[in-house]
Amino acid sequence: KEERIVVLETENAALHLRLAEYQGLAGRSTNEVLQLYAAHGQQQKLQRSSVVTQLHRAVKKRLKQDLKSLHSFALELSKDFQRQSKTCLYQVLAAVQGVQLQNEAMQMFQIKAFDLEQSLQEVTERYEKEKQKRRALHNSLVELRGNIRVHCRIRPLLPFDDASGHSTSQDRQRTFSEKVAYAADDETVLVKCSRPGHASINKIFQFERVYSDSESQDAVFADVAPLLTSLLDGYNVCIMAYGQTGSGKTYTMLGPQLEGNCAFSIEDESELGIIPRATQELFRLISEKPPGSYWVEVSVVEVYNNEIFDLLAKDSYGKVFGVRRDVVTTKEGKSDVPLLTQETVENASEFLHLVNKGLQLRVRHPTLVHAHSSRSHLVVTLTITTVVFGDNFGISWEDEQTNQRLNKEVSCTFPQKMRDNKSTSSSGTSSPVQLEATEKMKQVKTRLQLVDLAGSECVGMSGVTGAALRETSFINRSLSALADVLGAIAEQRSHVPYRNSKLTHLLQDSVGGDAKLLVMLCISPGQKYLTESMQSLGFGTRARQVQRGQVKKKTFSVPSKAK
Repeated sequence: KEERIVVLETENAALHLRLAEYQGLAGRSTNEVLQLYAAHGQQQKLQRSSVVTQLHRAVKKRLKQDLKSLHSFALELSKDFQRQSKTCLYQVLAAVQGVQLQNEAMQMFQIKAFDLEQSLQEVTERYEKEKQKRRALHNSLVELRGNIRVHCRIRPLLPFDDASGHSTSQDRQRTFSEKVAYAADDETVLVKCSRPGHASINKIFQFERVYSDSESQDAVFADVAPLLTSLLDGYNVCIMAYGQTGSGKTYTMLGPQLEGNCAFSIEDESELGIIPRATQELFRLISEKPPGSYWVEVSVVEVYNNEIFDLLAKDSYGKVFGVRRDVVTTKEGKSDVPLLTQETVENASEFLHLVNKGLQLRVRHPTLVHAHSSRSHLVVTLTITTVVFGDNFGISWEDEQTNQRLNKEVSCTFPQKMRDNKSTSSSGTSSPVQLEATEKMKQVKTRLQLVDLAGSECVGMSGVTGAALRETSFINRSLSALADVLGAIAEQRSHVPYRNSKLTHLLQDSVGGDAKLLVMLCISPGQKYLTESMQSLGFGTRARQVQRGQVKKKTFSVPSKAK
């Protein structure tokens, strides 16, 4: 065992030696591997440094090339910018010079335009003056010839113009609602007449005054107001509205009507018609005269189915109701309505109250053309009685002042009952001054007749039947009689058929030449009413051609005893 231990120790020592040798070899191998790794790392570093150097050189070379190209492009851009800036500068300078030239030219044009405006204004003023002179001369010629003044008013298109009482196509309704009547100027009406398959024809009508659909009631009355001065100067005046139903006659003469009756509204003064405006103007003119020298009486009648009705007549209880009256011809050849109610009025308010009471009795009936169609002719008459002393009728206000004292002294000889057309006998003995003043006292009566004619109708369009159809027949016959009377006067026939209709018999004095007559034509502008509008314009054209002779000034009804 000991020997075996020695042998094993010897082998162990030999194995340790061999292990030491192997460990030495392993250490050397490790060093060699580390050296190889170190050498490989250095080699890789050298390789990387060479690639970077090459890349750097390539980049540097490319950058130099790019910088050279950018520099050349910048130079070219700078040169181009300089060229463009010079060009723009030249253009700006040219534009500035052009603007200066244009400003100079503009100033010259402004000066020329200002001169032209002044010249145009002067020419316009001269034209207006010449136009006024021509109109004044024309009015004088109209008065000398006794011609009828004819004004024409075109109403605007209204909602009921689109409505149709029959089943018609939309295209036909659209055609009906087209506007065909225009005011070319303040004296000319232009009507476009067209038929299917035919070329459109423009027809022109000339009148003393033409009102477009945009002109107000003020403009209409402004041309009527001068006639009221003639009324106080001793002339009878008649203003009548003529046209088809729904053309605006009642609106022109009275103003907007109240719902539910024929009375007119007086709330909006700008919408008042000729009748209330004329009354206000008349009382304004009378207020400038000496007190007691004028008084006004009013009568309101309607011509319905060729019968005359007094709309101011009262029963025993004082209630107003329409009474049938008759028209007669006096010995002097004048028309008169016996027993006609005449109410004395002191101001415009009383007059409007009376007229509204009478209008509530006026007959009207709805039709397909007009929902508030008047079925009668309305005649409102204002009788102005002028009281003067000696031959002082028509003198100025200053001269009238000298007679006011005499008016006051004899005012007792004209009590209120005389204004009611009732004869009064003064009791007691009058003073010598009163007797002398009564002997010198003179009266003159002038009349203002304001007529709202019923509208002519086409039965097929209005769709009336029964009693309304009979009313339409009487209306059309009376208007036809009026046209016949004017035609007879124009042709200077020996017989004028005034008695063919109560309307013409009632208006005999006004139409026959005893009054300054103004006819206000009212027409509808739509294609739907073209036939009726042409008929109205034709009536106005024929009325203008009537020459009745110079209208005579009213003379005194009580002659002076000194003569």
